Amino acid sequence: MKNTLGLSFYSLIAGFPIPVLLALILNDIRSTKLKKFAQTVSYMPHFISIVVLVGMMSSFFSPQSGFVNRLVQALGGDPVYFMGSAKWFKHMYVWSGVWQNAGWGSIIYLAALTGVSPELHESAMIDGANKLQRILHIDLPAIMPTMAILLILNCGSIMSVGFDKVYLMQNDLNLAVSEVISTYTYKVGLLQKNYSYSSAIGLFNNGINFIILVAVNKISGKLSGTSLW
Repeated sequence: MKNTLGLSFYSLIAGFPIPVLLALILNDIRSTKLKKFAQTVSYMPHFISIVVLVGMMSSFFSPQSGFVNRLVQALGGDPVYFMGSAKWFKHMYVWSGVWQNAGWGSIIYLAALTGVSPELHESAMIDGANKLQRILHIDLPAIMPTMAILLILNCGSIMSVGFDKVYLMQNDLNLAVSEVISTYTYKVGLLQKNYSYSSAIGLFNNGINFIILVAVNKISGKLSGTSLW
C-alpha cells in the first residue's frame, strides 16, 4: 500500500498542474498554424501504447547504448541503470506518464477556456493588466470548476496505479518500490491461484477508492462549491 500511495500522490502532484499550464500556454498562442502544430505535438504521445513507451524508455535509458547515459558519460559521470534502480523507478514512472498524458489532459481545459469572453481580456488590457494578471484573474477562475471536478475524479482512483506499466517496468532490482496493489493482486490471484484472497484485495481497494472519492467530493463542495453531486 505504501508504494501504491507513493506513486499515486507523486503522479497527482506532478501530473495535475502541468496540463493546466500547457492549456494556458496553448491558449495564448495567437498564430493558428503554430497553435495547431503545438497541439498536435503535445497530443501525439497519448497514442503511444504502454508497451511501446516502456520499450522506448528501456532504449533511451540503457546503460550501454542509451543516449541519456551517453550524455551522462560525456559530462564525466558514470552510467546509471535507470530502469533497474529502485531510486529512479518512481521518477521514471511518473514523468513518463506526465509526458504521455499532459497534452491529452489539456484538451478539456482548452475547451473550458474557449468559454472566456475576449471582451474580458480587452477590458483588462485597457485597465493596464499584463498577461500574468489576466491569466490569474480571468483564465484561472474560468477553469477552476473544471479543475475541481478533475481533481475529485483523480483522487477517486488514488489506490489504482496502472498495472500494465508498473508490471512492464518491474524487475528484481526495483521490486521493493514497484510492487503495488494491482501487481500484488495479479501475482496472488493468477500466479498463486489464491482467487478468494485476490478478490478480497480488489474489493478492499475499490472500497477505499470510493471512500476517498466521497470525502474529497464533500470537501470540494464545501470549499469551492463545486462537486460531483
